[in-house]
Amino acid sequence: MTPASFRVEGEKDGRLALVLAGDWTARTLGRLPRSLKAKLRGRTLDSVDISGLGRFDTAGALAIVQAHEGRLPKQGWQDRPEVERVVLVVEELECHAVDPPRLADPLTRFFARVGRGVYDFGAEAWEAFAFLGELLMAVVRTLANPTRIRWAAWFSQADHTGLNAIPIVLVTTFFIGAVVAFIGADLLTDFGAGVFAVQLIGVAVFREFAVVITAVLLAGRSASSFAAEIGSMKMNQEVDAMRVMGVDPFQALVVPRLAALLLMLPLLTFLAMVSGLVGGIVVTWTQLNLGPSFFLQRLVLDGYMPQHMLAGMVKAPVFAIVVATIGCRQGMAVGGDVESLGKRVTAAVVQSIFAIIALDAVFALLFMRIGL
Repeated sequence: MTPASFRVEGEKDGRLALVLAGDWTARTLGRLPRSLKAKLRGRTLDSVDISGLGRFDTAGALAIVQAHEGRLPKQGWQDRPEVERVVLVVEELECHAVDPPRLADPLTRFFARVGRGVYDFGAEAWEAFAFLGELLMAVVRTLANPTRIRWAAWFSQADHTGLNAIPIVLVTTFFIGAVVAFIGADLLTDFGAGVFAVQLIGVAVFREFAVVITAVLLAGRSASSFAAEIGSMKMNQEVDAMRVMGVDPFQALVVPRLAALLLMLPLLTFLAMVSGLVGGIVVTWTQLNLGPSFFLQRLVLDGYMPQHMLAGMVKAPVFAIVVATIGCRQGMAVGGDVESLGKRVTAAVVQSIFAIIALDAVFALLFMRIGL
């Protein structure tokens, strides 16, 4: 490799010519571009002599283009057409280079993020209502023609989403009931009212913790599973293939999952209530010396606990519909890449948990109004 070099001729008669010699490549230029730029600053070339030019690449072309102010002369490149083509391409790209966008001020960026957030929220709400409408139509079609019900899919989803979740629901709510009992026994004993820990445990488990904890567990377990399963089918174009074959994806994929959660979440909620009470009984028996018979007598025979149990069971079907709908909708919204699948699975879990907490607050206000 020959080191790159140059000289400028014709300075006396005013017609400047740039004479290139050696190899003008990325490996041979070194600090030459700085010298060339300093030599040509404020001057305009009339021609280029490349008779002594060796190898040439885009790095050499970029050095010449950046050193010369304005367009390069056309004379002198004809002897090496390949060099001329490289120079023209680099010159065109360099002349049309876009300056990096300037960062807006912090206030503008803040309002821009708020605007994007509002727009995304509106778009998400619109897509959710559209999905809900399609789901309602699919449910109506299924009820109108029961012979098209896919019982195998229904029972499979019920087993996967409900029966397999029983151990984690029972263990979690057992410890939740035990924790509530510990807190109640510790606080109420200081006031000489330790016996009322039984009512505290019953109200907390029946009205709130059993159904909310069960729904949250299924949001993390089933909603993510629904989004991942349906999303994978969307990525593999299996959903499109079902439509081509005349199979309604909502009846085949969404309705069975909705029916499974609608059936299993109330059952899991009841089991969670029993497990939470068992955890409370264990703690009150060991800490307050209140036996199981006394515990159950305070709950059942006093007559006010059934309404709290009813308040908890009423929430279960609503939470089931919300979890199944959000999980399936996010799965149907998956695009063609893995990144979209990950985002939709995460969104399914986050939106389900948020919807559960928000609806629980709405139920609390509603029950307070009707005196339940």
